[in-house]
Amino acid sequence: MSEREGYQHGVPCWVDAIQPDPTASARFYGGLFGWGFEGPGPGNYFVARVRGRDVAGIGQPYNGAAIEPAWNTYILVDSADGAAQGAKSAGGAVVVEPVDVLPAGRLAVLADPGGARFGVWEPSSRKGAQLVNEAGAWAMSILTTANPTSVKDFYAAMFGWEAEALGPIENGIALFRLPGYIGGEPRQPVPRDVVAVMMSSSGSDSARENSSHWSVNFWVDDADAVAAKAETLGGKILVAPFDSHVSRDAVLVDPSGGVFSVSTQPSVARAAQAARAAR
Repeated sequence: MSEREGYQHGVPCWVDAIQPDPTASARFYGGLFGWGFEGPGPGNYFVARVRGRDVAGIGQPYNGAAIEPAWNTYILVDSADGAAQGAKSAGGAVVVEPVDVLPAGRLAVLADPGGARFGVWEPSSRKGAQLVNEAGAWAMSILTTANPTSVKDFYAAMFGWEAEALGPIENGIALFRLPGYIGGEPRQPVPRDVVAVMMSSSGSDSARENSSHWSVNFWVDDADAVAAKAETLGGKILVAPFDSHVSRDAVLVDPSGGVFSVSTQPSVARAAQAARAAR
């Protein structure tokens, strides 16, 4: 399932980085992940590619809006206009009204009741990421929120997502599942109808973690090596590489301040953890 030709309504389908200098950002991410690029196209927009397939975008703020550098997640919808109206009815807000980005599609930028921004994508020629769950490609998007109860109801109303606690409730982590959807990889560590992860920000000492926001995670061959390389390319390590229950992860910052995370592919990470434990 790493190669995708399209997505159904309610499934995250694309990620892009909004940057003040997309050309410089493309150099950073190209060096970090080995991405090739198509573009720039209209709006100084680059499309990143792995094995000749689209994996992510890098562009400038919409309509010159003053938006901090960040990675955005887009959820596929049948109608961007309908999703914008639905967000208002469900207690959210419209940040960027529906707009055509032809020939690729039509988008809107919305905010949930906690203030976390995300995009909705009504596809035309661009159906979404053509490669996921592979080294150098996007694997998952994570919602960090101070209002898990209200936003859980919001995403249920918008997309039919169901939130399921992952582990003890005090962990504050939940999986967003879309019943009937089959994605991901057959041997992945979470159910294949999982479309996103939600984490509570309550009790965090970090101002960013206490804010409500969406972030993105990319799979890599070696999280330690990628973290070290990010620094040589002008980025920073926000959270040094650490072992989670399924992979080895790091949180990084690009030269403009955009935050993202990387994870060693779970199967590779589990094998490395087992080898270390056997020593």
